[in-house]
Amino acid sequence: MSKMNIQKTILNYKNQIAFLSLFLIVIAFSGHYLLGLEKLSQIALMIASIIGIIPIAIQAYQSIRVKVISIDVLVTIAVIGAFVIKNYEESAIVTFLFLFGSYLEKKTLNKTRSAIKELTEMAPETALKKMSDGMYQEVSINLVEVGDFLQVKTGSKVPVDGKVIEGEGSIDEASITGESVPVNKKQSDHVFAGTILENGTLHIIAEKVGEDTTFGKIIELVESAQDSKSEAERFIDKFSTFYTPLVLVLAIIVYLIWQDIELAITILVLGCPGALVIGVPVSNVAGIGNGAKQGILLKGSEVIHDFSKIDTIVFDKTGTLTIGKPVVSSVEYYGADLKKTLGYLYSIEKESLHPLAKAILDYIGEPATNYRVLKNEVVKGGGIIADIEGIRIVVGNQKLMIDEHIELDQKMLEDIKNFELKGHSIVLTAVDNELELLMCIKDQIRPDVKKQLDQLRKQGAKNLIILSGDNQGTVGLVSKELGMTEAYGNMLPEDKQAFIKKLQREHKIVAFVGDGINDSPSLATAQVGIAMGNGTDVAIETGDVVLMNSDISKLPHAFGLAKATARNMKQNIGIAIGVVLWLIISLLFSEWMNMSIGMLVHEASILIVILNGMRLLKYKRKPTIRWKSSI
Repeated sequence: MSKMNIQKTILNYKNQIAFLSLFLIVIAFSGHYLLGLEKLSQIALMIASIIGIIPIAIQAYQSIRVKVISIDVLVTIAVIGAFVIKNYEESAIVTFLFLFGSYLEKKTLNKTRSAIKELTEMAPETALKKMSDGMYQEVSINLVEVGDFLQVKTGSKVPVDGKVIEGEGSIDEASITGESVPVNKKQSDHVFAGTILENGTLHIIAEKVGEDTTFGKIIELVESAQDSKSEAERFIDKFSTFYTPLVLVLAIIVYLIWQDIELAITILVLGCPGALVIGVPVSNVAGIGNGAKQGILLKGSEVIHDFSKIDTIVFDKTGTLTIGKPVVSSVEYYGADLKKTLGYLYSIEKESLHPLAKAILDYIGEPATNYRVLKNEVVKGGGIIADIEGIRIVVGNQKLMIDEHIELDQKMLEDIKNFELKGHSIVLTAVDNELELLMCIKDQIRPDVKKQLDQLRKQGAKNLIILSGDNQGTVGLVSKELGMTEAYGNMLPEDKQAFIKKLQREHKIVAFVGDGINDSPSLATAQVGIAMGNGTDVAIETGDVVLMNSDISKLPHAFGLAKATARNMKQNIGIAIGVVLWLIISLLFSEWMNMSIGMLVHEASILIVILNGMRLLKYKRKPTIRWKSSI
């Protein structure tokens, strides 16, 4: 086995070495204090020191090779020095603390993300291609070229970006637009790879294939955004760039002046910041533990650091600010026999592929009478014209009513205008050329979401922005109701990602909140991606913060917790550095400081930073104080 392979193998078992070192330290202390076996204690501490220093020394060697004096170098020299002067207790404990601190941090930082793999698996692998004999045959997606004729059946994924040349069906485009309402597709309409045909059969011509499809671009965008994110760097590595050489130089100077090797080694031992090694990870673990209890997943210290500095939060609308399930919100009746009109509408919508049909059916429920629809004509962009028992029924929008010469009086026109201004989708029903029913359908805003947004503003999120694939009118109304800073509709995944990059160029620190596959590029591009827990697995894997059960009310707690955790880290860093400076100054300019006292202070400082970090487990967001007007 080569030297590099041996080093790699040892580093792979670094966590096991840390816990073996702890086991030996426990044996040593038990042997010394409980059994009085001094020799056993010394041997156990020596072995713990030797096995513990090996992975640290390897890392020190690797950093020196690239001309970096890391904290590993300082720890290695200090442990070897303590071992040389036979202070095995110090050498064993220092190695364990360093390895254990590394273990805690990596446990929280190294969250494997499988977003690319999952996206790739969700991409269609086969397609029904029209062959030279006119028959359709299932082939690998790699064999499909631009211009090929393809068939898509109910329940299948659309294999390419293309145009419908024959057939009609309802497609779930959530993977592209993020909108939960299925879209009806007919001849000449465009379809996208990765979307799902819920019902019907479509014949399409391929216009974009493979990586050129919209879905393929989403995969590429997520990959490039994740590659652009640097790996989390520990503070102590950055700090060591000047701290480690300073301690080494100080130890050398002391030795040259006083010719006291023990004093020089003691400086290295006291200068080894054990509290610094453990302080940051314990803050992370406590903060992450608090979040987990509240249904919040924070993926590592870098996420916490970035999240605490956020000044701009961008929201996807559907499934994030809104529930994502359209419902009938208002109804106006104009006719005399409303029961029969609802029966007609139910019978027609039951056979309909219209995206809003389910909301209508849910509202009406099973009527007493089901009518047989003799004729059912779908009018593109308008609605449906049906014949029931010789009675002409027209269901659709205002334009269809005008085209079919159905008279709308002043009140009806005012009702339509008022509801549209409030962001409703309007479905009108006319019976024998008389308008009988107006039905309003709307996606509901999540309860108390405005209160949560107000709290985010108070916590420092200056800009709250909506980006959505929905139409601008609806997005604008939601924005106005919630008091958002900006709102933009009709946005595809690449548009959202480009907008976030624009904000970042303006030096804003951006968090993006979303739940769909289409949100993955934005989740990966933003400094902090916040995924709703009930969203897709890809969105969750790509996100840095996950709100379990899609509870938007947890977002202010998560934001406040990140700020508290970042503060706690700084406090622990300050304590650790302050203790080390005080120890070294006391060693050089007092008579009472020695290695034993220094060791005791070290252990006390470690306990202090651990207890300080543990305070985060009890963190609760302070309730907002609301002042009541006396007027």
